Amino acid sequence: MCCFFTTLVLAGPRLAFLIWWLIRPVYINLVFKTWIWPLLGLIFLPWTTLMYAIVYGANGIVGFDWIWLALALVADLASYGGGAYGNRDRIPGYGRA
Repeated sequence: MCCFFTTLVLAGPRLAFLIWWLIRPVYINLVFKTWIWPLLGLIFLPWTTLMYAIVYGANGIVGFDWIWLALALVADLASYGGGAYGNRDRIPGYGRA
């Protein structure tokens, strides 16, 4: 069950964004002017890229939208940092004090 949950967390935003891109390519093309930014976003910051595409409106990112982007960035950083924190006992010299 743990591996299934981890797979969903890692593949979830990437898969959701790719399906959305296939279903509504016009909207994604309006949000991102080139294909390189969504590709880099899906590789390095998938939650932030997905949230950016969701909250992007006719006026761009304004007001409360920045809070949602910050929460997505925290989710991305937590996914990277959580693995390091969980495996700290495996690294010599980084054991619990």
